Amino acid sequence: METMILLGKNPQQLGELTSSLNLPKFAARQLSDWLYKKHAASFEAMTNLSKAARSALAGQATIGCSDPGSVAVSTDGTKKYLFRALAGAWIETAWIPDDERATLCLSTQAGCRMGCHFCATARQGFSGNLDAADILNQYRSLPERDTVSNIVYMGMGEPLDNLEAVLASIRAFTEDWGLAMSPRRITVSTCGILAPLRRLLDETEVHVALSLHNPFDEERAQLMPIARSQPLEPILDLLRSYNWRGQRRLTLEYILFDGYNDSEDHFRQLVRLTRGLGDVRINLLRWNSVSGDDGVRGAPEETLELFRDSLNDEGIIATIRRSRGGDIAAACGLLSTARLRNAADTAAPAADKE
Repeated sequence: METMILLGKNPQQLGELTSSLNLPKFAARQLSDWLYKKHAASFEAMTNLSKAARSALAGQATIGCSDPGSVAVSTDGTKKYLFRALAGAWIETAWIPDDERATLCLSTQAGCRMGCHFCATARQGFSGNLDAADILNQYRSLPERDTVSNIVYMGMGEPLDNLEAVLASIRAFTEDWGLAMSPRRITVSTCGILAPLRRLLDETEVHVALSLHNPFDEERAQLMPIARSQPLEPILDLLRSYNWRGQRRLTLEYILFDGYNDSEDHFRQLVRLTRGLGDVRINLLRWNSVSGDDGVRGAPEETLELFRDSLNDEGIIATIRRSRGGDIAAACGLLSTARLRNAADTAAPAADKE
């Protein structure tokens, strides 16, 4: 019988396990409390379960926690952790302190198959989807776990390309049986995939950030191949059908590239696309260069400021996101990419000798 990983499981699933082991019905609730509220690291720590119950559970299941393999610390306090998830693959998690807040940036896949040309993670290729336990473990096993005020699904991978695991992890974060966080503390970033986006909007109350980066489909597809099959208008029409004037927030993410998406035409089209989106916000991002960028340059600071101020003049809330952790390769995918390259470089001489 395959060992069950408990982290990420809901009460019904835990109940099916405890029932199969002939444990009392209340054992599932106890197990859930130990997993999500008391953060038990072992079955032995679950002291209100009988020794026989703990032994039975240990024979059929594992909690699913693992410590990070390494950490890089920035001069600004940002920490980038590497976790082993899939065989031969590392995923990265960023902890970003900011005064009274601390944001945790989670990965949902090892690598990514969206192929965005500006993303270092995409250059790794795709190793596989994380399960809910892998996603939750990035929080559960974080040394700074108790300081986390906000969670963003903005690390490696496209969350909507791994929807079931993402939804399961969100439920564990937000439901009363789980960690009971407010969904307003969670943001899911996506390049935009229509059908799973609809489910995310319908089945959760989390904030959404759409990676836009160009308001024209043809140009956007040059940066983001997914745009060929997922044009903007149906995605924006879907977003317009939801209420963004309350506590739930919609953000458009926009990296400014010099001479590529920073013209007056781009600005005017960007403004047009925001119509009907309620209190939409636009995050303007500085370009974090990666190797092999073929001469792509980030727009100068004055262009970012001009875009921000012009959007504000149009009544659109726009901010320039402050870069964090630049000295530890804080842009998505860079740290784990370096780790994988180092491993490949280490293995190369042995292969040459054969």
